[in-house]
Amino acid sequence: MTSKEILAFTLKAISDKHGEDTAAYDMQGYSILADYYVVTSAGSNRQLHAIANAIIDEAHQAKFNNYRVEGSSESNWLLLDLGDVVVNVFTEEARDFYNVEKLWTNGKKLELEED
Repeated sequence: MTSKEILAFTLKAISDKHGEDTAAYDMQGYSILADYYVVTSAGSNRQLHAIANAIIDEAHQAKFNNYRVEGSSESNWLLLDLGDVVVNVFTEEARDFYNVEKLWTNGKKLELEED
């Protein structure tokens, strides 16, 4: 499965669960860890976990099982490592606090379609 296909099902899952202020960065040529980094916000801890679970469900439907999830049920930040795509799902407060997007300033921010 290509990194663009993984990115596509990831963005679909985020959209389906109403992730907020979603951004995706093309890091090909800049990062050896992943081709794409995605960040999105959730209005609550429950929504944060719903978004992560939707991404996992989409991965399973695509027959993609090479992923890891970092964080716990109490976390306000979950990281999903899908190999060539890394997804960060934050509560709004945690996203503001950690400001991980500053790490990807060399990458190209992708234009995402609005719902």
